[in-house]
Amino acid sequence: MHKQAKIYVAGHRGMVGSSIWRQLKAQGYSNLIGFSSGELDLTNQNQVENFFQTQKPDYVFLAAARVGGILANATYPGQFIYQNLAIATNVIHAAHKFGVKKLLFLGSSCIYPKLCPQPIKEEYLLTSPLEPTNEAYAIAKIAGLKMCEFYHKEYEDDFFAVMPTNLYGPNDNFDLKTSHVLPAMMRKFFEAKQAGHKPVTLWGTGKPRREFLHVDDLARACIHLMKLDQEIPRILNIGCGQDLTIADLAKKLRKIIGHKGEIIWDSSKPDGTPRKLLDISKIKKFGWQPQIGLEEGIKATYVWFLKNIAKEK
Repeated sequence: MHKQAKIYVAGHRGMVGSSIWRQLKAQGYSNLIGFSSGELDLTNQNQVENFFQTQKPDYVFLAAARVGGILANATYPGQFIYQNLAIATNVIHAAHKFGVKKLLFLGSSCIYPKLCPQPIKEEYLLTSPLEPTNEAYAIAKIAGLKMCEFYHKEYEDDFFAVMPTNLYGPNDNFDLKTSHVLPAMMRKFFEAKQAGHKPVTLWGTGKPRREFLHVDDLARACIHLMKLDQEIPRILNIGCGQDLTIADLAKKLRKIIGHKGEIIWDSSKPDGTPRKLLDISKIKKFGWQPQIGLEEGIKATYVWFLKNIAKEK
């Protein structure tokens, strides 16, 4: 992937896409293409094909998606499966049709079965039922990664998918109705502190275990894989190799933010999958390692939150 290559980052304003964009710029890539959803509707096949025909990107990072936490997934399953299926099929097929050299599709660790052996290996995909609360999103992502696999098999397109663990960092979604667990907790603890250290109510029991990766580590991994000349697997996990309970995550966030109130666990709300820890042995063999520790990453994200989200209140 030479420095003058034309690189399209789909979803360049989102958390993952914006990090990939920043990392590419930092590494000297200047011929980058990014369109907002208002400028290019990736669920519209005609618009996508016209874009690829006129822009002719050499490389594609497909980071655009409709995303959200348990509440958003449970509330809008029809929108989640339609929009994510449409984005994946339109972009991947257009990349094939117009001769893209290499495409990286961003999946998610939620594609794996609910009760998976731990840590989760890539080959555990489709071995047992999914977690019901995010089934619609997971099925759409599975379709996208399988499309990459089968286009490689039939047409020899160099398309592959990466499965990141739970992500956090700058440009995350901090809306309490649609966000994931870490940014939602960050906002709740901050607002409770501002309100005089009021109690904070969190979903579930706090017992599930989760792994968290800073988005900049993911971006470096994606760019590293795109630059490799050697053959790589069509599916690769990307994580940090360590997890913790949701309760321990809450304690860590509470301490960093400085909230002194009580934590109340609402066990009437769903926990989701009991544990999700990815086996990252395959990607490590290709020379990538995470660099940002969880505490360091949370502190940096909180600084970003204070500058960009808290000031809006």
